[in-house]
Amino acid sequence: MSDVTRARHGRPVHHWRRDVIELSALFTAVAVADAVANLVGHGPDGPALLVVSAVALIATAGFHTWWSRRHGHAPPTDDTGARPPSAERQAGPSDPVPAAPGAAPGESALWRMRTTVRDAPGSLAALCTALAGRRVDILSLQTHPLAEGTVDEFLLRAPGELAGSELTRVVSAAGGTDTWVERADAHDLVDAPTRILGLAARTAQDAAELPLALRQLLGRCTIRSLPASAGGAETEGVPPEGALDDTVLRLRAPEGGVISVERPYLPFTPAEFARARALVELDARLGPRIPRGRDVLTLPEGSDITVRRADTGDLRAAKEMHERCSARTLGMRYHGPVGDADRYLNHLLSPRFGRTLAVQTASGRIVGLGHLLWDGDETEVALLVEDAWQRRGIGAELLGRLVAMAAETGCESVYAVTQASNTGMVAAMRGLGLPLDYQIEEGTLVITARLDAAARAATRPRHGERIGKE
Repeated sequence: MSDVTRARHGRPVHHWRRDVIELSALFTAVAVADAVANLVGHGPDGPALLVVSAVALIATAGFHTWWSRRHGHAPPTDDTGARPPSAERQAGPSDPVPAAPGAAPGESALWRMRTTVRDAPGSLAALCTALAGRRVDILSLQTHPLAEGTVDEFLLRAPGELAGSELTRVVSAAGGTDTWVERADAHDLVDAPTRILGLAARTAQDAAELPLALRQLLGRCTIRSLPASAGGAETEGVPPEGALDDTVLRLRAPEGGVISVERPYLPFTPAEFARARALVELDARLGPRIPRGRDVLTLPEGSDITVRRADTGDLRAAKEMHERCSARTLGMRYHGPVGDADRYLNHLLSPRFGRTLAVQTASGRIVGLGHLLWDGDETEVALLVEDAWQRRGIGAELLGRLVAMAAETGCESVYAVTQASNTGMVAAMRGLGLPLDYQIEEGTLVITARLDAAARAATRPRHGERIGKE
């Protein structure tokens, strides 16, 4: 999450054209509302018109609810999970998934499917028989009992020519409702208990892994951490055991505040809520922790520096580095009032919101910080290097390590928000050797690096090497 200049979904704010359009829409809405009020209040058929409108709205809402439940939940168009998405499109009521491109007879494809069946003897058997009739092999099955039925989650191997929309029709004919289908890959072949134990092990090693572990546990979702000081009524209204509300679940964060998880295309089940709550409780019992590994690197002039993970325990040293930085350097980093820079540090150093790397001299002084921040379903990188230590390759080294971390967690891209005049950051991003997208507006530059399979090798952290000059 950017400190000042980015809106919720990662675009620069304060655009005057958008403000004018919104203001025009507001005046238009007021004019329409006034005309309707005059028609209802002074026209001879005003009350009847109002009653007919209300009946039409209720009928429309009822039809929409019936249609949604009959045809299932549409998944989103982009992947926000922790692993790279499948190259195939996903199934939904308005966007069916085609068969595998170029699938030859005899080839197969993996699918993940979730559907709701009646809690009655023979319901699941009828569904399995229908799938078998289309030569679909059930590799795994998880059940999520509900009050009104049972949600069954399948991992399927189907003939390559069988489209996702056809799978949905087969399941609907066999009695399944609220059906959701997407392409799967080899990662989904791991059984659920093994996968959950692996996520617990990752969380136990590093507190920064909790948001990523939740995302892998629950699939495509948006995870946001709301500090107790900023959550307001949303934070205060969450009970200690958490709250589940259809497609949104909220859990009490170990350090206070709330962890909010939203998956608008598919409701959470009580079983998923219980698993997520157990993972958060494990994190709370283990307390603050980060890996203590560190690398010693040699600068071109011969000085040794140490690169290590940092957290809120480094808050004092980070503030002291701020005091040694010039107003121009701080302005380049935070894009706002320099006097407010210190108040961002507690958030930036918290492992709840991402990972931080610190560059430390032989005397123990921190001279550089690099942040990898989980911004909802996006990932931001940010750098700050003390003036006296700039132009020595430190920024490029930090950036390469942060992007390598993002690639290892399965992020599709990372973005950096800076000023168009910050040539050092631009050069560091170009030095990654990755495809870059540029967007500039009102002096704010957003550079997005797209990660691919080559990114894992190209940006792999180096250990104990001499680093070059920026």
